[in-house]
Amino acid sequence: MIRISSQQIFSGGINRLQELNSSLNQTQEQISTGKRVNKPSDDPVAAARILKLDQELSRIETYQRNAGLAENRLQQEESALASSVDVIQRIRELTVQAGNGSLSPNDRKSISSEMKERIGQLANIANTRDASGEYIFSGFQGSTAAFGKDASGSWVYQGDEGQRVLEIDDGVTVPISDHGKGIYSSVPAAVFAESDPGNAAAARIDGIQVINDGALSAVSPDDITITVDTVAGTVSAVNSRTGDPLSVTPAAYTSGESFEVAGVQATITDAGDGDEFTLRAGERQSVFATIENLIDGLDNIDKSSPAGQAAYDDLIAASLQNLDNAQESIVQKQTEIGGRLNAVDSTQSFLEDSSVYSEDIRSQLRDVDYAEAISNLSFQSFVLQAAQQSFAQVSQLSLFDRL
Repeated sequence: MIRISSQQIFSGGINRLQELNSSLNQTQEQISTGKRVNKPSDDPVAAARILKLDQELSRIETYQRNAGLAENRLQQEESALASSVDVIQRIRELTVQAGNGSLSPNDRKSISSEMKERIGQLANIANTRDASGEYIFSGFQGSTAAFGKDASGSWVYQGDEGQRVLEIDDGVTVPISDHGKGIYSSVPAAVFAESDPGNAAAARIDGIQVINDGALSAVSPDDITITVDTVAGTVSAVNSRTGDPLSVTPAAYTSGESFEVAGVQATITDAGDGDEFTLRAGERQSVFATIENLIDGLDNIDKSSPAGQAAYDDLIAASLQNLDNAQESIVQKQTEIGGRLNAVDSTQSFLEDSSVYSEDIRSQLRDVDYAEAISNLSFQSFVLQAAQQSFAQVSQLSLFDRL
């Protein structure tokens, strides 16, 4: 027979009541918080997995914020580029209108006035700022306007060639900016000609027109030096960089008659013996410089002389080509940004799926089953009440009550 002292009875009863009360309190806490695991001791294995899932969800949330920021920046840049295309298209329409031979000088000045307004509008677009006040086309120089006027009053690029990138997932980065130099300044220019300063005063070259892109590409971006020999009555050409001779058709020189060299058609008029001219191929020019040259020509070129008329016609033709190149440059960048937006969108979808999956697993590990918890609470309450009543009766049993 095992002897049990009154102290053991009281101690065992109290310990049991404390255990039951602790279980009841734990169940009450689960119901009130909605969590099955409120501290590591509730379920050490689940607590460790929940911690890892919390870290994973925090990582996903950070990348989702980055993806949202990248999407906003790219959409803002895309909108600015679309506005730029609209402005350049309007300037192109004005250029075509300016090419009408029936326009008076006042008509040309009116066109020039609108172009001056349009170039200011284009500069404002190129100086677009983001929500934080930084210029989006200035590269890393976000606090500096992308384009500003220099001492001569010409619009010039003031930023650098930096490109900002943002990580939107592990190992996945996306460029969120583009510098204005590559979009607005470094635009392929139409082929143009220059006359050597030592040439005869009346000598000029005009009528520049590319008629064979393939032949020009074989020489570009090198320049072409053209020399007139009035004694022999010939025109010769060489690659300015290599000195290699180039074929001229026809090779005979006739003032005012066109000829072709490396896919470029041109006309030389009133040249002296030994006069030299240079065809610039593969050059790059700012769209702002194109518009500024066009405005200057509209205001100052005198069309009353054959030379003035030829210079004006060349200006219009070259300007149209340069404006088309500028539009193409911007459209290519828009296409590139569209690809980036698609990548951001795909990553956002992946992050959203990952977040839902991780949330679901965490919920299974952490969240309480209310039906089960309430059932346990009722049962634990019943057991605790029964234990309390039982202990109350047992605690009254004593030998002293029999004396």
